[in-house]
Amino acid sequence: MELLDRALEFEENVSTFKSRDERIKASHTAKELVLSLNEIYKETKDPNIMDVMKRITAIKQKFEKRLKGRLTP
Repeated sequence: MELLDRALEFEENVSTFKSRDERIKASHTAKELVLSLNEIYKETKDPNIMDVMKRITAIKQKFEKRLKGRLTP
């Protein structure tokens, strides 16, 4: 359950990712967390894990949307 704690901590600290580089790293971290949680979810079918994965995915999508918006001229 250390992974679940890491995911909740990541979710709480979203506002600390200010620079572009920090957002890129956070997006990669979010992807790793979701994939790892998905492996656990496959075994346990715990709805709480699914809720955490959904929230982290939404955060990741916001980061990626902002990053892609800045890349276009």
